[in-house]
Amino acid sequence: METLGGVRLAQLFTERQNELAGEWVAQQFAIASRRGGVSEAQLRSQFTQFVSQISAALSASDRVDFRASSWDEVRSLLSEVSAQRARLGFTPVETAMFVFSLKEPLFSRLREDMAAEPVKLAELTWTISTLLDSLGLFTTEVFQTSREQVIARQQQELLELSTPVVQLWEGILALPLIGTLDSSRTQVVMESLLQKIVETGASIAIIDITGVPTVDTLVAQHLLKTVAAARLMGADCVISGIRPQIAQTIVHLGVNLSNVITKATLADAFVIALQRTGKSMSGVVARADRQGATHASPGAHPYAGD
Repeated sequence: METLGGVRLAQLFTERQNELAGEWVAQQFAIASRRGGVSEAQLRSQFTQFVSQISAALSASDRVDFRASSWDEVRSLLSEVSAQRARLGFTPVETAMFVFSLKEPLFSRLREDMAAEPVKLAELTWTISTLLDSLGLFTTEVFQTSREQVIARQQQELLELSTPVVQLWEGILALPLIGTLDSSRTQVVMESLLQKIVETGASIAIIDITGVPTVDTLVAQHLLKTVAAARLMGADCVISGIRPQIAQTIVHLGVNLSNVITKATLADAFVIALQRTGKSMSGVVARADRQGATHASPGAHPYAGD
């Protein structure tokens, strides 16, 4: 777009800013009100900033190049707006309308001001349309990138929440797995388990796969990798939740779990873990009773006098 077009557009923004803002804010508020999180005052502030930055960029160069350094502030503002709307749940179309809503009020004013210059009007309409299309597409690109980052972060948080490592007893950890175990989740599982082993000094980790719907070769390999990593940290693993169907599948697949202790239920695995650590439920309960009796006042035992 040549300087003349840029200057004319900058002049239009300056002279008709209040009129343009009124129509633009009305359209934007109708969109934003369906989503929430953006007030009318905030929209008006964004419009004023947007128009000011475009006018400055249009006046800074002989030709308009949206990718030039003179448009840095415009790109920065659009990036901020697009990222904000991605977080608030706007759609890509609703986000792009931040720019496209300017077309109708702009072209309406141009037709009023240049009715006697149809050729220049057509040329300026085309160049302005091209500019706004570029700006609108830029918001869509930023929106998509921001949305992907939000989704990736949420997926990571869900992975971390779906792989809790619980300390069942002194020296004994449990890792209940629910859902499909793929490569990315295996990495999270492994990191969570190893970190907990370091923090607690546990010597036994129970990996419960009761909530894993199917076990194929890939899942079995992921389990073996987790067991191997735990052993390198000084902790043995017991796999619980081996159902008849899973046992048959593992046998048919030829997966070697002979060097890993497996149990049908978490309770069975817990008994094995207690035995391996030299602890017993009765001994721990008795110790808890003694501690409770020490802290209780004389005559306060619930069974005293029976």
